This record gives sequence, structure tokens and C-alpha cells, in this order.
Amino acid sequence: MTTLVQITLAAALLLSIVVPFGIYFIGEKNRGRYKTTLGVNVFFFFGTLLIASAVMLAGNVEVFAASEASGAALATGMGYLAAALVTGLSCIGGGIAVASAASAALGAISEDQSILGKSLIFVGLAEGVALYGLIISFMILGAL
Repeated sequence: MTTLVQITLAAALLLSIVVPFGIYFIGEKNRGRYKTTLGVNVFFFFGTLLIASAVMLAGNVEVFAASEASGAALATGMGYLAAALVTGLSCIGGGIAVASAASAALGAISEDQSILGKSLIFVGLAEGVALYGLIISFMILGAL
């Protein structure tokens, strides 16, 4: 039974990647199909997420009872989740900030080359956001 579920989840994951790209490339001929592509991608992604959640939560009760016996297991798991979220979200934010600052800096440098140093400071400050998130995640992991 579990093999069938694993094959189904693998097929759903594969379809959630392949089908939207196929619709996108077919839609290149008709440029107005972006909403259809986004809708199909969202449908397959959340469909796979719901199926995976149902499969994960349909386990034995003894397994959940054993994990409840050790109260530290939940705290450790939440700590790892918090560290992952801090790192991931700060890196996404830093990437967005660097993209905006670097493109503006390149435009400004192309007009006046004497402001290179000032523009690099702003790009460096934007990269610092990701480093701060990484430092906080190390602090969270150190407290576990």
C-alpha cells in the first residue's frame, strides 16, 4: 500500500512540475495564457501538498504516542523549523533588496562613475540582511 502511495505522490510531484511548463511553452504562441499557467501550477502544487499531508497524518497512533512521551522532541523540531524559516526568508529578502539596489547602482554608475563607492555600500547593506538571518539561525540552533 505504501509503495502505491509513494508512486502516486511521485507522479503528482512530477506532474506539478512538467504540466505547468508544458502549458507555458504551448501558451507562448498565445501570449495571454499566463493566468491558465499560474492556475494549473497552483492547482498541482496544492494538490500534491494536500495528498502528502493526508499520507503523513494517516500513520499509526503508537508512533504519535511515543513522540508525545518525549516533550523535547516537539521543541527541537520547532527550533529546526524556526532556524530554517529565518535563514530562508532572510535570504529571500536579501535577494530582493540586492536586485533592486544593484540595478539602481548600475544605472547610477553608468551616468556618473564617481559614485561607485557609495553605491557599493548600499548593495553591501542589502546583503547584510541575509547574513543577519544566518546569524540568528545559528543562535537558534545553538540553543537547542
